[in-house]
Amino acid sequence: MATRMISRRGVPVQPRSRFELYAWLFMRISGLVLIFMAVFHFLYMHFYLQVDHIDFNVIASRWQNPLWRLYDFLLLVFGFTHGMNGARVVAEDYVPRMARRGVVAILVLVYLVFVFMGAWIIFTFRTP
Repeated sequence: MATRMISRRGVPVQPRSRFELYAWLFMRISGLVLIFMAVFHFLYMHFYLQVDHIDFNVIASRWQNPLWRLYDFLLLVFGFTHGMNGARVVAEDYVPRMARRGVVAILVLVYLVFVFMGAWIIFTFRTP
């Protein structure tokens, strides 16, 4: 069954893509996943390891296990993608049409740079 939208003139219009539907769905799912991941991260780092004992050696020993690196990478990707998608929605709503493409392009560029930097740090980290 095809999804149809009604234009201002009352004429049925077929959407060009389903990107907004998938972006909306991603926000709901990633938000739910982030709640559990962030709460676990908070409880583990602040109560199990205790903040006053966290230093370079603790993180280095934690990242000896590839699952912790994967967990931190997924937390980075879910969190940053969720936030940048929210910023994109705000730009779509409030930035004038003439500047919207540029603002969204800058958001995508910033997203790619920071996710790449985070992944680089997480996966190439070596203990001295």
